[in-house]
This record gives sequence, structure tokens and C-alpha cells, in this order.
Amino acid sequence: MKVLIRGAGVAGLTLANELATRGADVTVVEKRRRIAGNASWHAGGMLAPWCERESAEEPVLSLGRDAADWWEAALPGHVMRNGTLVVAPARDAGELDRFSQRTSGFCTVDLEGIAALEPDLEGRFGRALFFAQEAHLDPRKALLALQEKLVRMGVRFEFGYGAVQASGRADVEADCTGMAGAKTGLRGVRGEMLLLRTQEVSLARPVRLLHPRIPVYVVPRTGNLFMVGATMIESDDPGSITTRSLMELLNAAYALHPAFGEAELVETGTGVRPAFADNMPRVERDGSTIRINGLYRHGFLLAPAMARQAAEMILGNEEGARP
Repeated sequence: MKVLIRGAGVAGLTLANELATRGADVTVVEKRRRIAGNASWHAGGMLAPWCERESAEEPVLSLGRDAADWWEAALPGHVMRNGTLVVAPARDAGELDRFSQRTSGFCTVDLEGIAALEPDLEGRFGRALFFAQEAHLDPRKALLALQEKLVRMGVRFEFGYGAVQASGRADVEADCTGMAGAKTGLRGVRGEMLLLRTQEVSLARPVRLLHPRIPVYVVPRTGNLFMVGATMIESDDPGSITTRSLMELLNAAYALHPAFGEAELVETGTGVRPAFADNMPRVERDGSTIRINGLYRHGFLLAPAMARQAAEMILGNEEGARP
């Protein structure tokens, strides 16, 4: 079967992997000139279904709990299974209690426990929640590595508007273009992020800092880099980060560790994430077109499950699915 996938973000690439593994003839077309710049490129890469359950429906946990295994099988060595640490300033201790009441899969750690997990945070927080089963990856390295793997498997990639318009015939088309897709009912949720570089802080895992207004996360990357994100603004404006968001993200990083105040600001970025009213993704069929959309803030977490559903629909002629 020949399948044409439109969109080379995390949804399109995970679907390409599922289909190519099952023997389909796959072509991926992408309007950008390379795999970069989309919402997936600016993601945090946290495979954290238990933490996400705090503000999401139960399917995010049930569909996302196998995501780390999927990514490890697809890209061995790219997944870091160090868990997630959730902390809050003393003045916001109630936020930690609220978070614990809405989640599961954690243990509570004290001053000594925090110091054992993250020595650079020693003495900064009285207690924390540790989600040991969670994992994370570097989205940019994962996307590029997955593309390289797919090319070796025989998947064809065509980039640029010309490639999108001139794509050949296929038995099935899969629309994985997010906000660019011809789909009603979507809204844009804008996320903004920073990349900071400092040698004064070392973290082994993502750390979530709770705050009543703007909870943020700090995710370690290689090369003394830290991704700080992300705002959630009801907007489909893809423009540059706002001054207000920049200050709030920097203040949050500083609250986590004062050394971030002297960090180098390497990059700012924004991404508009597609979401339906219930913030849950959908896999739907419209004739010979399959659509994966509405991944919201759970792209890397839920894309594997959505890709499996879509691949079964395409190759097994299953009915439309919705979690």
C-alpha cells in the first residue's frame, strides 16, 4: 500500500515509522525545507503521563504510559529514564498538595531525598514529588534521528511547497499537519520556550516548578543547555515570544536556582499546538484521508499511540478512533 503523509512533525514521523515497519510504501511531504521550526521542534520532550494527568483526562495516562518504551524501541539510546521531580517554593506549598491529589505514581521526598536526586537543588526545597517511572528525550535529536532511520527503511522525504503540491498518487493520505490541516474544531494553544546555557547548574531529569499562575518545567539537554517552558496561551499567533512570557520564564528558572540568572540566553521559540475542545487527540477517517490531530501539549507522549491507531486504520481498514 502506498501512503502519503503530509507533515514531518512528531505525528507524521511516528506514523511513518509504524507504517514502514509494517511494510507500507511511505512518502512524507513537508512544506518546510527541513525538519525544524514546527511545534514539535520546540517541545519539551517529556514522557510524563503521570504528571500530565494533573491537568488532563485519564486517557493521557493510559495512552501515554507506553510512550517511553515505544521511543526506546524506535530510537535506542535516546530515552532518559530518570523520572520527573516536582517542586514548589515554600509560599506555594499548597500547589504541591494539590498536584499530589490529582496524580499518582509518585513518592514524596524530603530535603535529603531532593539532595540525593538533584545535588544542585540541595536545601532549596523542603519536599518534592518524585515520579520515578517517567522519562524524557531531546525532541530535536529524536526527530532528526527518526528521519535518518526512516530513510534507511526506504521512506521518501520531499520538502518545500513544490514537493507538497506535486506529490504523487497514493492509496491513502495521512494529514499530520496540525494547525495547517483542513480541520474544523481546532484551536491554537501557543507555547513559548527558552534555551539557557550554564555550567553552574546540573540536573539529571526534568524539574517542574509549581506556581499558581505559571507552572514551568526545566529540562536538561546536552552541552550545558536547559530548556525552560512553556506558556499555554489561547492563541494561534506564531510570532516571537512576548516580553511578559520571557520575564516569567526567566523568573521561574531563577526561582529554581539563582545560577540561572547568569545563564546565557541561547534561544527563544514559540509553537502553536493544535487542540480540540476537550484537549484530546483524534484519529479520524474521511474517505481515503486519515487525520491525526489535536495532540495539544502531549505530542511526544501521545504520538506513538495515535500512530498505532492510524496505522491499524490504514492497513487494517479499521473505523475511526478517538481516545
